[in-house]
Amino acid sequence: MLLAKVEKSRAEAIRRNLFALDVVRKDLAILEEQDSILIPLKENIDAETIRKFGLELIEGKSHPRTYYRSPYEEIRECIEIPDKLKEYLPDKWEKLGDVLVLRIPTELDDYETQIAETYARVLRAKTVCREIGIITGPYREPNLKVIFGGETETVHVENGIKYKLDVARIMFSSGNINERKRMSELECDDEIVVDMFAGIGYFTLPIAVYTKARKIIACEINPLSYRYLEENIRLNHVESKVTAFLGDNRRLQGKGIADRIIMGYIGTTHHYLPKAIELIKPGGTIHYHETCPIDLFPEQSMRRIDNAINGRPYEIISMREVKSYGPSTIHIVVDMRVL
Repeated sequence: MLLAKVEKSRAEAIRRNLFALDVVRKDLAILEEQDSILIPLKENIDAETIRKFGLELIEGKSHPRTYYRSPYEEIRECIEIPDKLKEYLPDKWEKLGDVLVLRIPTELDDYETQIAETYARVLRAKTVCREIGIITGPYREPNLKVIFGGETETVHVENGIKYKLDVARIMFSSGNINERKRMSELECDDEIVVDMFAGIGYFTLPIAVYTKARKIIACEINPLSYRYLEENIRLNHVESKVTAFLGDNRRLQGKGIADRIIMGYIGTTHHYLPKAIELIKPGGTIHYHETCPIDLFPEQSMRRIDNAINGRPYEIISMREVKSYGPSTIHIVVDMRVL
């Protein structure tokens, strides 16, 4: 039978969505597996509908259901706050390693300590941070407040890859999990890959660990992210494949040196397209990310590519939404081949 594999941080929201679609075997138990849960699905379901939630489908077995309490249900039952306020408790969170990030509404300000302690206990976190503002600045730094514990440096494991980072100072988007997995599945045998915005190795590491790329040049301008990038290269034992470059990627030397370029930054990515065009070999592939108002997609992306291409012919391989970025904005990726 098919089981939907869900990270525990998304378990409650996904469980509700799947129950609403009436695709869950309610007579069978929902299983726990380390940092994930496995939800048994009915036969003859539309697998693509399930995958749109970013879920992995695996073959497996369950057993007759007794009673399953999701982490969120357990939190609601044991937390000591007025019942009328429990509806405001966050049913989504981000857990990176053993550090938990919560978005707590202002209605719960007076109970911040109780909330942090309860979530930490149920979700087995050593530190809890409260999100107090949006990610800002050229380095896309988080705006967090530590409300339980203290140590914010951790090692987050995803798809078998270790990412060491300071959650309070370095951004890590769980919403990009499918894109990171896609990078691990690229057919890029013997290619030279340039990751223009490597960060701590978000896309560099999946390519280095799981593909047969010959070499990855990982560029990062933020000194702190660069330090973690170097450490993560060592943690994942890919020193022989990855060369880290500290500085503005526009200072990278050479023309036509890359078979593939990753542009995994959003905000001002289009300003760097001319450099990507300069670096790419004829026949090479560029994975270009940006945010775009829904009503301007794909026209905005195509216009920016046309403005940067400098007369070189190209073809679009695919255009897809990575995730929602706001009420009317999406994060998209364009895969293009430059001829």
